[in-house]
Amino acid sequence: MPLFRDLRPAARWRLALLSILTLGVVIAAGAPTLRHSLLRSAGWALVAEDPPAKADIIVISTDALGAGILEAADLVHAGFARRIAIFDRPATRISREFARRGVQSLDLKNVSIQLLHGLGITDIAVIPPVVGTVDEGKVLQQWCAANSIHSILFVSVADHSRRTRRVLDRALIPGGIRVMVRYARYSEFDPDSWWQTRGGQRTQAVESQKLLMDILRHPL
Repeated sequence: MPLFRDLRPAARWRLALLSILTLGVVIAAGAPTLRHSLLRSAGWALVAEDPPAKADIIVISTDALGAGILEAADLVHAGFARRIAIFDRPATRISREFARRGVQSLDLKNVSIQLLHGLGITDIAVIPPVVGTVDEGKVLQQWCAANSIHSILFVSVADHSRRTRRVLDRALIPGGIRVMVRYARYSEFDPDSWWQTRGGQRTQAVESQKLLMDILRHPL
């Protein structure tokens, strides 16, 4: 190397070794930042965010619960739609047993409606129950067609939102239904710090596998 040419061999080796050690220190010092950047990128790979626009209705994902209700209410108050739709909840073995014993069990549909009413939302529609994200696309396509819905804002939890957008695009766009996916800001999953908790690590692992499987099954 021209820089080392005028040095004696021993001096060149010492300078080269010092350069390697210096480079190693720089890399080691920068590793936490690089690591955090890569981890954040992995978290945000699960998250989809479409620019909001006026829609016929806002639909809350069946698993978004309180976070989805808050996000949907904020979208209504911002003027993007006047109606909100939630998915119905089928009766479970547990709820039927409570009813048999004369006790009213927790009804998530009614609780959701009460929370929306508390946030000032009164125009609420109920969509038939679903089982999983893929089923949401199928049921929503049929419901939108039957109710003359041409555009929706769909609220999902953060870690499901990118896979949800892929599912809804396949189910709704061919039928001429415009869909915009928004992730709920109060979702438990935080793409900027998911690796700091066991729950976040578990969610990242599970949802990454599901997203990868969806991409492999539907590459386009």
